[in-house]
Amino acid sequence: MTTPRKSAVQVLVLAVCAAVFVPALLPSGGPAKVAVDPGVRGGAPGAGGPLNNLTADETTFFQDGATRFAEVEVVAGGANNGLGLRFNSNQCLSCHSQPAPGGSSPAQNPIIAVATLSGAKNAIPWFIIPNGPIREARFKRNPNGTNDGGVHDLFVISGRTDAPGCNIAQPDFLPAGNPATGQGGNSNIIFRIPTPTFGAGLIEAIPDSAILANMQANASEKSELGITGHPNAHLSGNANLSANDGTITRFGWKAQNKSLIMFAGEAYNVEMGISNQLFPQERDETPECLYVPSPNDTLNFTTTTTGATNPAVVSDIEAFANFMRMLAPPVPAPSTPSTVNGRAAFIKVGCAHCHTPSFTTGKSIASGSSISPSVSMSNQVVNLWSDLLVHHMGKALADGITQGSAGPDEFRSAPLWGVGQRVFFLHDGRATDLLEAIEDHKSPGSEADKVIDRFNRLKVQDKQDILNFLRSL
Repeated sequence: MTTPRKSAVQVLVLAVCAAVFVPALLPSGGPAKVAVDPGVRGGAPGAGGPLNNLTADETTFFQDGATRFAEVEVVAGGANNGLGLRFNSNQCLSCHSQPAPGGSSPAQNPIIAVATLSGAKNAIPWFIIPNGPIREARFKRNPNGTNDGGVHDLFVISGRTDAPGCNIAQPDFLPAGNPATGQGGNSNIIFRIPTPTFGAGLIEAIPDSAILANMQANASEKSELGITGHPNAHLSGNANLSANDGTITRFGWKAQNKSLIMFAGEAYNVEMGISNQLFPQERDETPECLYVPSPNDTLNFTTTTTGATNPAVVSDIEAFANFMRMLAPPVPAPSTPSTVNGRAAFIKVGCAHCHTPSFTTGKSIASGSSISPSVSMSNQVVNLWSDLLVHHMGKALADGITQGSAGPDEFRSAPLWGVGQRVFFLHDGRATDLLEAIEDHKSPGSEADKVIDRFNRLKVQDKQDILNFLRSL
C-alpha cells in the first residue's frame, strides 16, 4: 500500500516508543513487590495499514483517504483551503498518529508548532506541553450560567499571512492548573484527548442485535457488581440510541456519534473549523475572517472545469471515513505465559463485563461497491475489548458534560485493542501509567468500584500479568 511519508514527529514518536517490554523486577532480579506498568510496547506499530483482503477498488479508496488524512489545511490561497477561524490543529494526522496514522495522541505534542504557523500569534494554553497529550477543551457553562458543553478551539487564525484583516481572540483558559494532568486550574474547563480509529470500520459493522445481546448477558453477575448498563439513551435503560433513527451509536468518548462519516464531519468542523455537507455553517461567522465560501468541503462533482474522477469525486469527510473504515485493527504481541494468565485474570475479576473481548460483524459494504459485501469487513471477529456502551464512572472521572443522554459521569467503555502502544489514558489524558488508569476507575458512583476492589485483592503477580496482557494488546 501507499502510506503518507512519516513526519519528523512520527519518527520521534517511534523512537520514543521503542522501549523494551519487560516485566517489572527488583534490582536483585527477583520478582517485584508491586505491579508496575511495563510501559509503551516497543517494536513495530502493528497498525496503520489496511484490512486484509481488500479489493482493488477498496484499496484505492483507502489510499485516497490515507493521503487526505495527512494533508495540511490552510485558510486560503493553498491546495487545501478552509482552515477555520478557530481550530485545534491543521490536519487529522497530527492528533491521530500514535503509533501510526489513525492512532491517538503522540508522545511529543505536535500542535505547539501549529499554533504559530504562517505568522499566527497564538499563546500556548497551560494544558498543552511538549510531552503531554493533545487536549481538546470544552467549557461546562456559558458566562450567563447556562449549560455549554461545546468545544472551544485553542487557536485562531489572527495574524496568519493567509488571513489578512482577521483579528479575533483566543478563549481565556486561565487560571492554570497542573499542565501534565490537566487537573486543577479553571474549573469550568474539561478536556478530551483523541480516540484511536484503528479497526473503526469493523466496529461500525457490528450489528445492533449483537450489542444488545451482550448488554443483557451475565445480567445477575453484572448486577451483583453494580454494573448497571445505563448508557447514552433517549429511551431509559436501552443501548446508546441515535435520536435520529433509534439505532445504536458507538463512536466518541460518550458514544455520541452514530457513524464514521458523522465522526469525520464533526471533527473536521470542530477540530479544524472546516465546514462540510454534514456541518455546513461556520462555527464563528465573524465577517472579516471568512475567506472562502461555505461549506468548505463538498463533493467534487466531475465537470470539465475540475476534471475530478473517482475517487477524487468524494468529499474529504467521505475520504476520511473510508480510511478509518478500512483501517486494520492493531496486531497484538505474541502471547506469553504471563499475558495468557493476565487475560484470564482480567476476565475473572469482571473487567470483561464492560470491556467485552469480541463481537462478530454482519455483512457490510466498505467503498468501491454499492451491492457486494466486503470480504474484509463481513462476518469478521472483532477483538475490540469494549461493549460499546456508556457507564457511570463516578465523581472523580466525571467531566460535567452531557452528550445525548450520556450524563456528566458516563463514558463509553474504551476499546482496549492497541492499548499496549498508547501513551496517554482516560478521556482527558491525565494518566500515563496504566496501573494508575485502572485505579482511577474506582470513584464514588462508579460502576467499576467492585471490580477494582477485586483487582486490588489479586496477588502482585496476577496484577502484573494483567498489566502485561494489556500492554500486549
